[in-house]
Amino acid sequence: MTALTLSTAAASGLRADAIVVGVAKSPKGDKGLVVAPGAEAVDKGYDGRLAAVLETLGASGAEGEVTKLPAPSGFKAPVVVAVGLGAAPEDGQDKGAAFDAEALRRAAGAAARALAGAKKAAFALPIADAADAGTIGEGALLGAYSFDAYKENGKNGKNAKNGKAPLAEVVLLGGKPRDKAFKAAVDRAVAVTEELNRARDLINTPPNDLNPESFAAVAQAAAKEHGIKVQVLDEKALTKGGYGGILGVGAGSAAAPRLVKLSYTSSKAKKHLAFVGKGITYDSGGISLKPAGHNETMKCDMSGAAAVFAAVVAAARLGLEVNVTGWLALAENMPSGTATRPGDVLRMYSGKTVEVLNTDAEGRLVLADALWAASEDRPDAIVDVATLTGAMMLALGNRLFGVMANDDAFRTAIVEAAEEVGEDSWPMPLPEHLRKGMDSPTADIANMGERMGGGLVAGLFLREFVGEGITWAHLDIAGPAFNEAAPFGYTPKGGTGTAVRTLVRLAELTAAGDLG
Repeated sequence: MTALTLSTAAASGLRADAIVVGVAKSPKGDKGLVVAPGAEAVDKGYDGRLAAVLETLGASGAEGEVTKLPAPSGFKAPVVVAVGLGAAPEDGQDKGAAFDAEALRRAAGAAARALAGAKKAAFALPIADAADAGTIGEGALLGAYSFDAYKENGKNGKNAKNGKAPLAEVVLLGGKPRDKAFKAAVDRAVAVTEELNRARDLINTPPNDLNPESFAAVAQAAAKEHGIKVQVLDEKALTKGGYGGILGVGAGSAAAPRLVKLSYTSSKAKKHLAFVGKGITYDSGGISLKPAGHNETMKCDMSGAAAVFAAVVAAARLGLEVNVTGWLALAENMPSGTATRPGDVLRMYSGKTVEVLNTDAEGRLVLADALWAASEDRPDAIVDVATLTGAMMLALGNRLFGVMANDDAFRTAIVEAAEEVGEDSWPMPLPEHLRKGMDSPTADIANMGERMGGGLVAGLFLREFVGEGITWAHLDIAGPAFNEAAPFGYTPKGGTGTAVRTLVRLAELTAAGDLG
């Protein structure tokens, strides 16, 4: 795990493998570059010509662009890494200039990724306050992430393909090690990123090693470590309790399903949040088998449960004054002689019956049982997270998640919280006219409705299983949960950990009394 520290040391005298500085486009639309605050000492080492040197090398200041050059004479670090911040603020060379937080986060991530193999890097990016220190630290730790567990030498931290381990240590120059606010910001960044990266590890773990039982074991171990109460319902307990949705989805697999309840409680809490995560450890589509080319990344179909798990543990590590319960609905969706068939009717934990018209619409079935179980605790709000529909990807692409809710103000609060932490989302409606499409002549409701607006139909289905009077929101993270393209900013290829930071921020806002 990459270490994160604060330092007041001079950039020239710090022993490190590299010094990271920020460079931005001129705020007035000129072609010139602006050296960002924090890099004054480095710029001085180039006789005030750092921007000119970078321009000669072709740097443009674009977000995430990385340019390496030899450090000035007299510096103990051999390399300077200039990373683009995009357009500079109008007062771009003012020490108090406020760069966009997400631009800082992405820049730090891009630099950390580019420094794979280095042992220590000093980040001299703009730090106006403790919040900036936390933001830059978070971006660097997320950008340094690497999943090499299944590669030769992976266990000792080296990637067999390129021989480079992740950046080992990040030092934030301009921070204040003895300042309580700065220390708190760094501690928060470490806690949140470590748990988010654990979620990434789970998402990237192949399904032959991560099934419902082993996922539950990981949750149990983390709960014991961080003082979280945990309850695991195995197949016998699920059968006895009548969890027809989870059992129906897992019926075709040799790996039995699980429902995991994680409970973090604070003696000072006045509010209770429940997070519910879809945890399909592998999704073949079941009898309604997915077409060729759609199965290869289906280990990521438990990203919602991974996000919920990480958020609960992060809340515990941060000691937030709010009660947070996480529900992990874990199953493997496989075709076999015992699998649920299209046309079967399942009796859910709530007592409602569901006609299964498509076994590949399984996520809503496991979530339905978990939502009703979460409702029994009467929390102040429930948020479910799921890689639920391809329709949401068609609507929003690969980098935004959709937010639906039974309360407009709550939906807005979630979108704003996501934006605050740098996660892109978009508010989506729950049109009442689409509900009729799920009417079934056989059961209380069908698990499929109209094809158009399928992501909204799924949200309407889930709403049926939320307890009366409980505020609820649904996050469909199908697009951004797994990045099949090249890495960018602090986002790696593979599992991303989407929604973890949004859930943690919701918990923080609730603890502070700023959310409902």
